Amino acid sequence: MFTGIIQAVGKIVQVKPFDDGSSRSFGITISSESLDMADVSIGDSIAVNGVCLTVTTLHGRLFEVDVSPETLKCTHGLDRLGQAVNLEKALRLSDRLGGHLVSGHVDAVAEVLRFLPLGANYQLTLRSPKHLLRYITHKGSITVNGVSLTVNEIDNDEISINLIPHTLSMTNFKALKPGMQVNLETDMLARYVENLLLRQEA
Repeated sequence: MFTGIIQAVGKIVQVKPFDDGSSRSFGITISSESLDMADVSIGDSIAVNGVCLTVTTLHGRLFEVDVSPETLKCTHGLDRLGQAVNLEKALRLSDRLGGHLVSGHVDAVAEVLRFLPLGANYQLTLRSPKHLLRYITHKGSITVNGVSLTVNEIDNDEISINLIPHTLSMTNFKALKPGMQVNLETDMLARYVENLLLRQEA
């Protein structure tokens, strides 16, 4: 479990395909750069651009993870050498919940439509897959590339989000451009509410 508060921006420095007949697709090495890895052990979870991945090897500031075919199918950017990625270590029960509860299970990939300055801030507009819109609400929480954000506007399948300078400085959002893709995770509470209501109707 995560909070969506990014702790560092790392970089994918190696992408190694597996040919051992297993369900793994790639072994990915990530440079954690400014992320404190002193309390990270093999088997721990780290969110990489919003995707919960398990650390399989540690080498100082470098760590390796395995990425399955299913993960690659519903996410973006994990198999791109040189890709800057948002990093967050798993939440401790004693930690402050500065963002919202994030599972690290990406729902889909969204397209960046606009990324425009708005005074000192930026407005990010995404096109969401239509099947996720029922989980997205005005002023509700959403996770984009692992970052906990608040939805400001919804217009059909377009979602607009306001980004403050601090968010831009602490994430890989500064490199966003129209046409790029981002990983999207909707608020898990909306899914639980929907499931509860469906069970009551059954």
